[in-house]
Amino acid sequence: MQKLVGMVYAMTNSAAGNKVIAFRRGANGRLTRVKAYETGGRGTGKAQVDPLASQGSLILSRGGGFLFAVNAGSNSISSFRVANSGRLTLVNVVPSGGVKPNSICQFGSLLYVTNVGNTTHKFASNVTGFRIQKNGRLSRIKGSTHLLSRTDAQPTCVVFSPDGHKIIVSELNKNHLSVFRVNRNGTLTGPYVNQSNGAGPFGSVFLSRGLLLVSEAGPNALSSYKEAANGTLKVISGSVLNRQLATCWVVASPREHFAYTSNAGGNGTITLYRIKKDGTLAVVKSIRSVLSRNAAPIDSGVSKRGGNLYVLNGNEGSISVFRIRTNGHLVRLQVFKDTGLPKVGAQGLAVR
Repeated sequence: MQKLVGMVYAMTNSAAGNKVIAFRRGANGRLTRVKAYETGGRGTGKAQVDPLASQGSLILSRGGGFLFAVNAGSNSISSFRVANSGRLTLVNVVPSGGVKPNSICQFGSLLYVTNVGNTTHKFASNVTGFRIQKNGRLSRIKGSTHLLSRTDAQPTCVVFSPDGHKIIVSELNKNHLSVFRVNRNGTLTGPYVNQSNGAGPFGSVFLSRGLLLVSEAGPNALSSYKEAANGTLKVISGSVLNRQLATCWVVASPREHFAYTSNAGGNGTITLYRIKKDGTLAVVKSIRSVLSRNAAPIDSGVSKRGGNLYVLNGNEGSISVFRIRTNGHLVRLQVFKDTGLPKVGAQGLAVR
């Protein structure tokens, strides 16, 4: 059987034609560029840091066999089959069920996407579901589209609970965390609307023990929650401040001892949080994504074995590579600049 090659994927978000660029991970975690793949759709092409205002615009399936990308400029989703070598094959492109898709989550054969909408033209924020066929083709689930807590909710991230029974959407506009129950036929019931502990809920990650971590762009903090069966979220650690700026993205280490937030403002840093057994959080340290300047770190991902952290730098199109020590601390190995990504305007990062 062919060995599974470690890969990193990032998205150009180009309006002329969206592309996913593939990078090979070396034994030491360092990157080399491999190839660019057309998604068959268009990005927004906005020359700004965080053009989609989201986490999860590009994701790998949990088994790593498929890659899914949003095309926010053409309101569609692309599905790729991923070979053991890391090579991508475009399977199909489907309408997203709304306007400006910006975040995706997957569990088993289900995929859900958030659509930001356009209030000027009366297209509301929503979440829409798809069935993933064995070959990776996507088909929309009838009756799966649900409005969020408001027509202008401004969703930023959608995640499945560890058991696949719920999805949670971070809504930036009114500081809501909306919980939906997943029905047996793949449709949803909800939303059950929770108030975020801190303003500006943005990125989120669900840990296997049922702990939800949510980054907060308002106070520049991270909160942890326990999800109840009725859709309510109980705060465990509320708005643990990191004293950085623009804290919008969060990932956790595979063993779930540590979390890392990307802070795009100020000095452009990554903050290490320790996740304690009881779900409480503690700030350990913040370091720059690049050594000498603010590179506006945005999307990030951790390798499956937890040895490396990868961070997309939103105002120079580079990717920072870190080694993760056993105590969670980061050692910068590489700032890879020859990515083929636009210097400003790229979004989305997925790590295998």
